[in-house]
Amino acid sequence: MAFEHILLEKREPIAVITINRPAVLNALNAATLKELSQAFEDIAADDAIRVVLLTGAGPKAFVAGADISELSGLDEVAGREYAERGHVLSRRIEKLGKPVIACISGFALGGGCELAMACTLRLASEAARLGQPEVKLGLIAGFGGTQRLPRLVGRGAALKMLLTGAMIPASEALRIGLVDEVVPAGELMARAEALALEIAANAPIALERTLLAIDAGLDLSLDDGLAEEARHFGQICATEDKDEGTAAFLTKRAAVWKRK
Repeated sequence: MAFEHILLEKREPIAVITINRPAVLNALNAATLKELSQAFEDIAADDAIRVVLLTGAGPKAFVAGADISELSGLDEVAGREYAERGHVLSRRIEKLGKPVIACISGFALGGGCELAMACTLRLASEAARLGQPEVKLGLIAGFGGTQRLPRLVGRGAALKMLLTGAMIPASEALRIGLVDEVVPAGELMARAEALALEIAANAPIALERTLLAIDAGLDLSLDDGLAEEARHFGQICATEDKDEGTAAFLTKRAAVWKRK
């Protein structure tokens, strides 16, 4: 699959998606959003890929935000449609059934920060800067920032970022829970790949069901969430991978997963 604005590299069991617009700090335009959706659709259908790394080209930015030249021309109808395209992409990432690790180097602002929040995990270089500066442009976060940020960091910390529009360093992002790990800039991709391989060594159906249970449970009461967990647990007990995993443990050998 050929792309103009992103790169897709598959190194089984990992896929690496790189937003490749370094001249504009990897800003998201409509064409880039479409290509990202296509790439994740391709990965969803590829059983050989178990974990995805999402990053931006060059050291200056993961994604520095939306393409302001596009935003400036939006009216009410077009603005809502633009936000909804971002929501569709974000939910595609969250419901992929495979972990997606955002590898954040440099700026992750506006839509870039929101894109990272849709990922399963977020690793940042020490030089990363994250923020939601939309209020400085007369806008609000439109790709899920008003909804995901408080879920990740709490209402107060989210409001501080969203109302001031200020950037925060990687160390502060780690402190409030916006990122999961901070590493030296030169080690970001190596650390992300090592983490991806550690995750990919586990049963793919178990990974998928864990992601599904958590995603569904966040919108349920505790009792309903526990029922959802029990449903997934029961279904996975009927899989060949459960039989293989338990047998491998009992016989002290490495498991060979079949995704069945």
